[in-house]
Amino acid sequence: MDKAWLKSYPPGMPATIDVDAYQSIAEVFDRAVAEYGDSPAFTNLGTTLSYADMDRLTGNLASYLQRLPNMRKGDRIAIMMPNVLQNPIAIFAALRCGFTVVNTNPLYTTRELKHQLSDSGAKAIIVMENFCQVLQEVIDETPIQHVITTQLGDMLKFPKSLIVNLVVKYVKKMVPAFSLPRRVTFKDALKNGAQKPYEPVECSHQDIAFLQYTGGTTGLAKGAMLTHRNMVANMQQASAWIKDHLSADKEVIITALPLYHIFSLTANCLTFMKEGAENYLITNPRDMPNFVKELKNVSFTAITGVNTLFIGLMNTPGFDEIDFSGLKITLGGGMAVQKPVAERWKKATGVPLIEAYGLTETSPAVCINPLSLAEYNGSIGLPIPSTEVSIQDENGKLMPQGESGELCVRGPQVMKGYWNQEEETAKVFTSDGWLKTGDVAKMDAAGYFRIVDRLKDMILVSGFNVYPNEIETVIAGHEGVLEIAVIGEPDEKCGEIVKAVIVKKDQSLTEKDVIKHCKESLTGYKVPKIVEFRSELPKTNVGKILRRELRKG
Repeated sequence: MDKAWLKSYPPGMPATIDVDAYQSIAEVFDRAVAEYGDSPAFTNLGTTLSYADMDRLTGNLASYLQRLPNMRKGDRIAIMMPNVLQNPIAIFAALRCGFTVVNTNPLYTTRELKHQLSDSGAKAIIVMENFCQVLQEVIDETPIQHVITTQLGDMLKFPKSLIVNLVVKYVKKMVPAFSLPRRVTFKDALKNGAQKPYEPVECSHQDIAFLQYTGGTTGLAKGAMLTHRNMVANMQQASAWIKDHLSADKEVIITALPLYHIFSLTANCLTFMKEGAENYLITNPRDMPNFVKELKNVSFTAITGVNTLFIGLMNTPGFDEIDFSGLKITLGGGMAVQKPVAERWKKATGVPLIEAYGLTETSPAVCINPLSLAEYNGSIGLPIPSTEVSIQDENGKLMPQGESGELCVRGPQVMKGYWNQEEETAKVFTSDGWLKTGDVAKMDAAGYFRIVDRLKDMILVSGFNVYPNEIETVIAGHEGVLEIAVIGEPDEKCGEIVKAVIVKKDQSLTEKDVIKHCKESLTGYKVPKIVEFRSELPKTNVGKILRRELRKG
């Protein structure tokens, strides 16, 4: 196929990467430890661990884990906690044992947790005490045999660790009472593991590194099987893309999205680790005042996030007092970056907000805009090295340049399939190996791709296709709008009509204001017929707006 995007690659960007450079994530970690030793690796709540510290601590935990009864290479281990130092320690320890990590959202309900633990067949879980009550309610209905619990302050220096744990438990009362009789504490696991040396485990490309759960048409999350090859490939691809923008000086990346999310996991935790950077972990990014306060006290060079996170930061008092002089990379993904948000970010920080595109099923990166991009361009960028992207119609026919169709992907980062879901796997792969993303897109002459919308989010108004992203971008440009989501509403006459759900920035904003604004930029059938104002929009834990929840009413 014609890879039109290659002609738009930045100078020196390779068309392919060497996926055989590393056999496993553990090998990448070992090389980073050898190269960066005493350099800072992870920082959280005032405590910094060096690469050498990470080697020692993950080795101790791995030593403990690999001696647990009935735990063998390939077994699944769930990790259920926010962005604290224990999280990357647990991830790398598990991978060094040859286990498969099941990243678990700590805000899961009992139904969601039971499904994920049962479906994955996880035998062990490392969980923060704040969420143990939910685990207690379902553990007897899951395969879990081993429980390791940790407290928020466990990896902090004394006496801060003690103070934080006491305040969280007894002052803020953030730890509901629970009973897990067989549990072992994280600190005891590290202490016991230190008594015996960790025994290295060899992993191959085909071993599954992560079962990364993602929503599906059935209503139950499916586990995307991401192998060591998938993850190493995406790390290599992302490294090639950012390499020229990293300096010999220490890079510090703000990691606000939770590490259980594939974007943060691969981009921040793994890729920047590979490059010897320091991950500055934000435990609770929803607490915007404290988030901004932390950003004022750290000199950072990169930050990743979703569109709503950047909106939240820019609307928080004190944002204009942050020092952005060292910032080089701002990467937005997980949902569409809106033009007004990107333009405002560039004006405030002097650094463009670069849009990227990926999926859980692709480890996640597929396309990224060149980091040298001066201004927002409305595209998701160019396919990264060793990645093929095509636009296909419903019959699998390749669509010509400029025409819309389903965006399909091939490359070494594409998942092995869904865990124990052969039928679901078959639905998303074509006979010649393309992964069907469910996103409607088109490619321009320069090889840049633009998302039109999700297939399932498309609104059909009197036979005309209407894509919510287009309308949301227009409405987001109104100075009185803070957040916006657009959905279709059933209508007897038109089939569907457009409904806009808005969170106001200016409380005087009216329905008439919104419709007038839309009429200036949109053809008649695209203009919302219903405008609803709310105090907030339903979102995922990483801030992605849930249109499906709005459709429920």
